[in-house]
Amino acid sequence: MSVERSELLKQLRIDRDEAPARSRGRLLTVAIVVLLLVGAGLWFFVGREVKPTVRTAVARAASQAPGTGSVLDASGYVTARRQATVSAKITGKVTEVTIEEGMRVKEGEILARLDDTEAKAALSLARAQLSAARSQMAEIRAQLDQAERDFTRQQELLRRQLVSEQSMDAAQAQRDTLRAKLASAEEQVRVAQESVSVASVQLDNTVIRAPFAGIVVAKSAQPGEMISPISAGGGFTRTGIGTIVDMDSLEIQVDVNESFINRVAPGQPVEAMLNAYPEWKIPGEVIAIIPTADRSKATVKVRIAVKSRDRRIVPDMGVRVSFLEPAGARRPASVPGVLVPAEAVRAEGKTGTVFVVAGDAVQRRSVTLGAETPAGRQILGGLREGERVVLSPPESLRDGAAVKLADRP
Repeated sequence: MSVERSELLKQLRIDRDEAPARSRGRLLTVAIVVLLLVGAGLWFFVGREVKPTVRTAVARAASQAPGTGSVLDASGYVTARRQATVSAKITGKVTEVTIEEGMRVKEGEILARLDDTEAKAALSLARAQLSAARSQMAEIRAQLDQAERDFTRQQELLRRQLVSEQSMDAAQAQRDTLRAKLASAEEQVRVAQESVSVASVQLDNTVIRAPFAGIVVAKSAQPGEMISPISAGGGFTRTGIGTIVDMDSLEIQVDVNESFINRVAPGQPVEAMLNAYPEWKIPGEVIAIIPTADRSKATVKVRIAVKSRDRRIVPDMGVRVSFLEPAGARRPASVPGVLVPAEAVRAEGKTGTVFVVAGDAVQRRSVTLGAETPAGRQILGGLREGERVVLSPPESLRDGAAVKLADRP
């Protein structure tokens, strides 16, 4: 009986070493679960917000894409045939600049002024010298008039034999001397007039004017700086006030591979597309083929006239040009499918993969590939005209992934 009672008491006794171990295990389990939940939440809310930024292009019908009906495609730049960096004819200190970038100026409009203190002083001196020369000439002319009258009287007196021939010779010598002095004075007046003209030109050279109408694309000097028509004074002397471009003289220059220059002729119609506005087709015409080749690049330069004047066309813009067939030439049959840039396609033999933008996400789509053309890759099936595809899709891009378009805020 006593043994059973002692066994019962042992069962009722609490083991204080085992309880803390079980408690620590439960706390560790709870902590792990909490960390997993927090990590999942962060991935859901943060990871989901990170959207890759992608560039896109629109699939176009192959029969309407650039290059259809063209005999050659090339790239080049917009250039200005009439462009000038305006400077001064003299070296001087800039006192005023009236132009800013983007300003339209007229021919003869004042662009800047130089310090004209010395030029004005030189003009005043030249005018004073001219005035003195004219006064001296008037004095000599008056003396000559008197000498002419004296000579006439001496002739009359000599005819009456009232004076000697010596007096007659003296009157004649006085008259001839004054005539020579008058001629010299007249020449001095002419020289003084030329000096005034030169001084006026020097003063006018302190005013810098636009040589032709155009738009200011660069402002190179500020008031207080020295300017010179030649490079002088190290790096502290400017050689120009600004650069003006005649926007009516814009044209396109492209380098055509010499192997294909036989496909280009003067007067040939072209279709140009600016890299900044790829959807805008600009009509043009070949002006001339420059009769020389670049040995290092094996190309020939071609000048192209732009028939559409627009303020969006600015110098040094990149441009792609399609040389079209002459009018009346037989056009090829319509090309099936659509065209997309080659960088949008992951090619796998005759099939490939593209990512099509649908809202804020992309769809992975298998397509049937056609030929590679200068205008892009031909897609025969799996893609429709007007759909937008991702250019150079990253390897991590998956079907249904959310993206952000580079051309949208």
